[in-house]
Amino acid sequence: MGAEYGFSALNNSLNSQNSNNFNLFNALKLNELNVPARVLDIVLDESHPRFKELGIGGIEYELVTSPGTKGTAIYYNSSIKHYPLINEIVNVNSFPDTGLGTSNTSATKYYSGPISLWQHPHHNSYPTVGNQVNETQNKSLSQTQAGSTKVNTDQTLTIDLGSTFEERGNIHPLLPFEGDIIHEGRWGNSIRLGSTVKDKPNDWSSTGKNGDPIIIIRNGQGDQSEEGWTHIVESTKHDDSSIYMTSTQKVEFNASSTSYVSYKDELSPITPDKYSGQQIILDSGRLIFNSYSDHILLSSAKSINLNSLESVNVDTPKMIVQADNIYLGSHAATEPLLKGNLTVDVLKNLIIALKQLNNTFRDLQTQPIVNLGQPVSLDMSVRLASITLNTTLTSIESQLKDLTSQYNYTV
Repeated sequence: MGAEYGFSALNNSLNSQNSNNFNLFNALKLNELNVPARVLDIVLDESHPRFKELGIGGIEYELVTSPGTKGTAIYYNSSIKHYPLINEIVNVNSFPDTGLGTSNTSATKYYSGPISLWQHPHHNSYPTVGNQVNETQNKSLSQTQAGSTKVNTDQTLTIDLGSTFEERGNIHPLLPFEGDIIHEGRWGNSIRLGSTVKDKPNDWSSTGKNGDPIIIIRNGQGDQSEEGWTHIVESTKHDDSSIYMTSTQKVEFNASSTSYVSYKDELSPITPDKYSGQQIILDSGRLIFNSYSDHILLSSAKSINLNSLESVNVDTPKMIVQADNIYLGSHAATEPLLKGNLTVDVLKNLIIALKQLNNTFRDLQTQPIVNLGQPVSLDMSVRLASITLNTTLTSIESQLKDLTSQYNYTV
């Protein structure tokens, strides 16, 4: 009864309905499914002589189980690319191609992989037996098989990995934790869809509970040991650039500057290494936020802090600060700022009055002062100048209360 179900029943049904005598087994060529093949060459740009035939990602291969039997295949997934290196092993399959509309048996070789021979993200190449020249090199390969991608003997085993790919022995795979989904590149770049994992060696599980989600994007693992077969975890102490998206975690992270003296003590932010909760940490040697067509908007429920070990510089044709109160130098600043235009007007009036007084004394030395056609005595001249000056000074004094800002202060 079992033969009436599954592929057998489907094949019989299709054969009975198709006038072209379509045979599912022949179309899929089951004997050619999941055939292991060693990559001999791969098309990565238009300069490759087989670009028009195979397209980007197409490979030339040799069957592992039948050395000397060669062929070509294209990559099976057009959305997610994981192209192999030369000498890596892939799975080759026969599946329908674009000729399916003309012939139900039209098929092409597709490949998936590469196969994780060494279970290492850097590379999983295995050269042909002919490349293993001597016992020393075979010993090096066995060390690689044990987990080391670096050859440690005097006679190194040279593996053809392509024209630009250079093997590095200090690329470490990430240590996984229960439930993690990890995507790793070949050069210490990775994405971990993970969680809090109590009592495990990582920098984010000291708070919260098991299963609290976290995403870690890392590029470059920095200076690590040369023992590239050992597993490591992400760490801002080593990684070149990283992004942490947390939920309840406290990340072991040391910011370059954490001087929050501009805040009153009770309002001071929690330092990054002590904060636990929902946050995004960007960490790298340099950060650039660039907007080429619209604004950069920074919005916060509490405050926006600019913290630097050297300076905060603003280079712009115009700077506008709209605030109810501005404190310069300290949050405890008490000295109100002067209003520029009004201060200038007051000082001008004072200067004019003093000049008039000075001119009066100067003129008395050269010619008598005449008032209403009558000569004025020296005493009278001084009194008139003094009255004018007093009037001006009284006016200035009444304006002093308006010279200072009621909202902006400095120390």
